[in-house]
Amino acid sequence: MTTALYRRYRPETFGEMIGQSQVTDPLMTALRGDRVGHAYLFSGPRGCGKTTSARILARCLNCAAGPTDTPCGTCDSCVELSRAGGGSLDVVEIDAASHNGVDDARDLRERATFAPSRDRYKIFILDEAHMVTPQGFNALLKLVEEPPEHVKFIFATTEPEKVLGTIRSRTHHYPFRLVPPAAMLEYVAKLCGEEGVIVEQGVLPLVVRAGGGSPRDTLSLLDQLIAGSDAPAGSETVTVGYARAVALLGYTHAALLDEIVDALAAGDAAAAFPAIDRVVQTGQDPRRFVDDLLERLRDLIVIAAVGAGASAVLRGIAEDDLERMRGQAAAFGASRLSRTADVVSAALDDMSGATSPRLHLELMVARVLAGASDAVAAAPAVGASERPAAPAAARAQVPAAAAAAPAAAPAAAPAPEPAPTSSTAPAEAAAATPAVETAAAPQTPVADDTSAVADPEPAAAASVPAGPVTLESITAAWPAVLTRLESISRTSWLLATAVQPLAYVTESDVLTLGFTSQHDVAKFKGTTPGSGPSDHLRTAIEQELGVRVKYIPAPMPSGGAPRQPAASAVSAPADAAPASEPASAGSSRPQVRGASAPSVTEWAVAPIPTASPAAEAPAPASPLPVDDEPEEVEAAASAPAAPTDGAVDREEPPLPGDDEAPSFDDEPPYDPSYEPVGAPQGPPPRQDAPPASSAPAAQAAPRAQRAPSASPVVTERAPSVGGVQRYGEAVIRQVLGATFLREEPYEPPTRFS
Repeated sequence: MTTALYRRYRPETFGEMIGQSQVTDPLMTALRGDRVGHAYLFSGPRGCGKTTSARILARCLNCAAGPTDTPCGTCDSCVELSRAGGGSLDVVEIDAASHNGVDDARDLRERATFAPSRDRYKIFILDEAHMVTPQGFNALLKLVEEPPEHVKFIFATTEPEKVLGTIRSRTHHYPFRLVPPAAMLEYVAKLCGEEGVIVEQGVLPLVVRAGGGSPRDTLSLLDQLIAGSDAPAGSETVTVGYARAVALLGYTHAALLDEIVDALAAGDAAAAFPAIDRVVQTGQDPRRFVDDLLERLRDLIVIAAVGAGASAVLRGIAEDDLERMRGQAAAFGASRLSRTADVVSAALDDMSGATSPRLHLELMVARVLAGASDAVAAAPAVGASERPAAPAAARAQVPAAAAAAPAAAPAAAPAPEPAPTSSTAPAEAAAATPAVETAAAPQTPVADDTSAVADPEPAAAASVPAGPVTLESITAAWPAVLTRLESISRTSWLLATAVQPLAYVTESDVLTLGFTSQHDVAKFKGTTPGSGPSDHLRTAIEQELGVRVKYIPAPMPSGGAPRQPAASAVSAPADAAPASEPASAGSSRPQVRGASAPSVTEWAVAPIPTASPAAEAPAPASPLPVDDEPEEVEAAASAPAAPTDGAVDREEPPLPGDDEAPSFDDEPPYDPSYEPVGAPQGPPPRQDAPPASSAPAAQAAPRAQRAPSASPVVTERAPSVGGVQRYGEAVIRQVLGATFLREEPYEPPTRFS
């Protein structure tokens, strides 16, 4: 019969402890300086050395050469407290899980009063101290607070928060932690060498990973593997095989994991799903496989990020395995690795408590393969989107003669150079426009900048008119404008196909556009200034005709867009423009405008001038009206009906017990300025009075023949005798803009309604 590894290799000094320097170093310093407390609390995960450290501390305190930080190992106390020792009478180790009551605390208190039999101190080690009841802790409180000089307490627990606060405040608390994988890997490799056991490549990393940082759990697993392995034929040395370790620990075999990772990297579903089926058919837990796959993806991410220095991070992996994983990382790519790891991590979370883990596993593989196919399909699109970079680079190389003009002016100038003011701009000014736009491109909005860097070949092929731009030229060039707009924005092109030019003012560059509804106007304006459909259309018109227009919306005529004569657009002087019109909208329109000028995002900045009485051309269309009410209601509202206020006869008293009856004091004060002319001076009509009969007559009048009503002149009307003045229908119509459709009788509220 053999002894377990964790018992045979239990540390006997603080120097043999691994991964707990945050505890061993302060304790050794306190022992060297003879500043040892009377009570200690050791807390941490299971199997990390709490009880072992308590025994080592007891050896250090009771050593014949001590107190010392390094026990001699030869005195009676050190021998009795060693691995093979049977224990000391002065070191009492109590399992608090079974001795947690008040009676046990009383027995401990009685034993503490006796002096040690041989050693320097009587030391009580309470393992699993969190199992002591509050009553037991309260019984120990006085003894722990003021113990005799020869008594020391050491509490060990995995849950320090369950220890009574008054006990915890009287101890020196030392937290233990899990051992890092690197230190644990080095420790088990050294232990296997001392045991004379040969382990195949990849076994120890699996053992360390399964141990989870606990030395006791790690040594237990390694002891199990060594006990289940035998020596090969012709050898007396035990060899731990990788296949047996994978089968025993439940991890995925490296060959199968490599096969699945290669299939996912290549997007090969025909190879991925059979491999997944082999994982399930071998009886492996799907959750454990997903965890192994996530671990491998993590290693690939580290390799892709670190490169040649990945061996310093991924310890315990052979060089040939690292080389193979480098190829897998290159096949995936950094971005795909991150996305795949996210999918696998989400699947691992979803599989917790799932009734069908295999279904979640196969769906996860399908999502990873779909992401791989999307990445392959997106590769040609990326290449196509990068093709316009060549014309952009060609546009950057402008001739020196064209670049000399914008270079003369500072880049931060608030306004461009004055453009020619004659109606027939020279061809040289039109030719210099691309150079000016290229120099001031960074100062333009996004939409205009996008249009300014369009392909130069169509721009060179387009013929900019030499004379003034008229409605006829805009209408003739409208198909070409829509073609340019389609290349700028497909969505804006779809909106502009339902828009037609109706009129154009050459002096102020105001273009009237016909819309079928008010909703189309709102969509055409857009929500973001500078990057809406209207800005895209303005850019296309500027590229095609060399003029930067402003818009005015108008309803679309029933027969389509009319052909407005050119003479009808030249009638209003420049000073008729509102104050918001820029200085460029003067009597002479500049044919060439620098791209650095601010983009025009305001609408209706200059009104469409109406034709003079002597002009023969028809006037341009009026702005698009908004009429949300039916014609008959509007006609009834505009008819000069007698004002009625629908007064309530308050001479009748309210019902008995009616608490909701209106009071006379709640009436609003009378304001004579709200009463129209011609109001009746008598008392208000009754509820049963018939309504005015002038509304039907008003409905018969055509809407076109109605003249605009003048502002009403109000007069004061004296209230009736004993009554209260109230607002009438005309006042409500004037103040609130409301329309009375019908009059309903008033019923006073009761307690049942």
